[in-house]
Amino acid sequence: MGIFWILGAIAVLGLIYQMFLILAVRSTLKKTGSKQYAVCSGEKADNKEAVNCSLPATQTEDLFTPISILKPLKGMDGNLFDNIESFCNLDYPEYEIIFAIQDYDDPAYNVVLSVKNKHPEKNISIIVKNCNIGLNPKVNNLISAYNVSRYQHILISDSNVMVSKDYLKEVAGHIRDPDVGLVSNLIRGTGGRTIGSLFENIHMNSFVVGGVCFLDRFLKMPCAVGKSMLMRKRDLEVIGGLEAVKDFLAEDYIMGKEMHKLGKKVVLSSYIIDNVNTSWGISRFLSRHTRWGKLRWKICGVKYFSEPISNPVFVSFLLILILEPTKITMFFALFVCFAKSISDFYIGKKVGFKINPLLYLLSPAKDLFLGVIWFIPILSNTVVWRGNRYIIKKNSALAPYPERDEMGARLLRHRLFEKIFARHNQRR
Repeated sequence: MGIFWILGAIAVLGLIYQMFLILAVRSTLKKTGSKQYAVCSGEKADNKEAVNCSLPATQTEDLFTPISILKPLKGMDGNLFDNIESFCNLDYPEYEIIFAIQDYDDPAYNVVLSVKNKHPEKNISIIVKNCNIGLNPKVNNLISAYNVSRYQHILISDSNVMVSKDYLKEVAGHIRDPDVGLVSNLIRGTGGRTIGSLFENIHMNSFVVGGVCFLDRFLKMPCAVGKSMLMRKRDLEVIGGLEAVKDFLAEDYIMGKEMHKLGKKVVLSSYIIDNVNTSWGISRFLSRHTRWGKLRWKICGVKYFSEPISNPVFVSFLLILILEPTKITMFFALFVCFAKSISDFYIGKKVGFKINPLLYLLSPAKDLFLGVIWFIPILSNTVVWRGNRYIIKKNSALAPYPERDEMGARLLRHRLFEKIFARHNQRR
C-alpha cells in the first residue's frame, strides 16, 4: 500500500496544481495592460476592469509606432490563407508584413502571393531566399525578413496564427513603456476536425495556457511565446540579434531569457490570439510533444522530473498498472479523470475555446499519451523538425545529426538481420 499512498499523493498534488492553473488564468485575464491603449487614447475600453493605464513619464515614442511583422513560412498549415489575411485587416495606422520562405516550390508561396494580390493596398513583401545561416529553419527565415524590415519595432508571428483587427493596437500598448523589452501573448488553440487536432487544442487551452500564466503570475518567470513576440530592434541587437538564437530549438525562450537578463521586462499580454490546428493526426501530435518534451528536459534539467505532478491522470493509471485493477484504484483513477476534465473545461471556457463539452472526455486519453512520451526525452537526445534531424543539447542548443553514424547504425542493423535470416534459413 506504500506505492498507493505515494502515487496517490502525487496525483492529489496534481489536482491541486490544476487549481493554481485556474487561479493563474483568472488572474492573467484580469490584468489591465491589454486594454491600455483604448483608455489612454480616450476611447472606450471593452474591459471594464481596465482603470489604471497611465503612461510612464519617460515615454518618448508615438502612440502607435510603425511595426514590421515578420512571418516565416514553411509548408501548408491548416487555414493558411485566412490566417495570413487576418493580418491584412488590422486596425493600425502603419505597419508592413514581410513573409519569408526558402524557395518558390514551397506550397505556401502561392498562398501568400494570392493574399498579396488580393490586398494591393497593404505593404506586403515576399522574400524568397535559401538562407541556411543557422540550424533553426524558422530563425533562418526570420533573418531574411529582418534584414529588409523598415521599422524599428518588429513583431514575430507564426503562420498558423489568426488575429482580430485590434491585435496590433493591443500589443503595441505595452511596448510604449521603455522598460518593456518583449511582449508576448496568450495563445488559444482553435479548429479541430480530427482527434489529433482536438488533443492539441485541449492541451493548449488547458496545460499550456495555464502553465504560461502560472509561470508569469506566481513564479514571475519571463514567458516569451514564439507565436507572437513584439520587440525593439535596438533591444534585440543588444542581446545579439537573431543570429544569437539561430542554433537553438527554443529561440523564443532564449530571447525572453536574454531580455530579462538585460533588465528589460518580458510582458505576457492577456490579449488572446488563435493558433489554428485543424487536421492533425495522432502521429503529428505525439511527434510535436515528444520534441517539446526533449526541449523541456534540456532546458529544465532535473526539474523535468517534477512534471508528472502536472499529469495526475497518468499517475493515477500507474496505480492500476502497478497494483492491478481494484475497486480503490479504479475509483481513484476515474475520480482524477473527472476532476482533470472539469479543470480543462473551465480553463478552456475562460479563454473562449468553443467545443462540445463532451469532447473534454478526450482529455484523459490525451494525458495518457503524454504520460507515456514523457519518458522518451530521458532516453533520446535527437529531434526531427521540418524534415531535419538534430541532436539537442543544453538549453535546446542544436547540433547537426552525424549522418555517418546513422548510416553506420543502419548498416549494422542490416547485417544483423542478414545473420538472423541466414540462421533461420539454415534451420529450415
